[in-house]
Amino acid sequence: MERKEAIARLKTIVGQELHHIAKQYNVTVNKDGKVNKGWAGHIFERFLELPINSAQSPNFGSWELKSIPIKTLKNGKKVIKETMAITMIDPINVCQKDFVDSHLLAKLKKVVLVARTVGQTVDDPSYIHSIIEFDLQGELYHKVKTDYDLIREILLDPKQGFDSLTGKMGVYIQPRTKGTGHGSKTRAFYARKKFLQAFIRI
Repeated sequence: MERKEAIARLKTIVGQELHHIAKQYNVTVNKDGKVNKGWAGHIFERFLELPINSAQSPNFGSWELKSIPIKTLKNGKKVIKETMAITMIDPINVCQKDFVDSHLLAKLKKVVLVARTVGQTVDDPSYIHSIIEFDLQGELYHKVKTDYDLIREILLDPKQGFDSLTGKMGVYIQPRTKGTGHGSKTRAFYARKKFLQAFIRI
């Protein structure tokens, strides 16, 4: 399925409560007190009749589906709830490639992001808010490139290297630990809320 067709199909369920769709596709939201954190993404994948796949290559060929929650504050204001994982950081690959040829840029160009509203708990109603394609141009492109270049410089610096990457780095894109445990050795590129706000009109 091509990206444009997928977006058109996703638009047909805008306004439908996602828990009802989860039941239709036998997607578990909450079982024995444990939340399936990826349940919304699994709904969209099942709805589009696509396999669940978290591999580095775009999971549907020429594009990749991601989901992000939008919460409502007590004052009624809607805000993006969390950052978005983009792809794992392969230090060898990053060191070898400039931003224009990077895996990070390739991933961002292929993302279809489904933003959805959420409540206080996982059982509260959830609806699709918007469906977004990232379009990196002008100043935003250069700012993301600056973040990538910073991460690349640290990896290339023999006095710093992979273990020096922390989530405090980057204005729009941060290199953050991914995985369980304080001593996790993996890192991934994450899109900060500031980056997502450039595309999600709340």
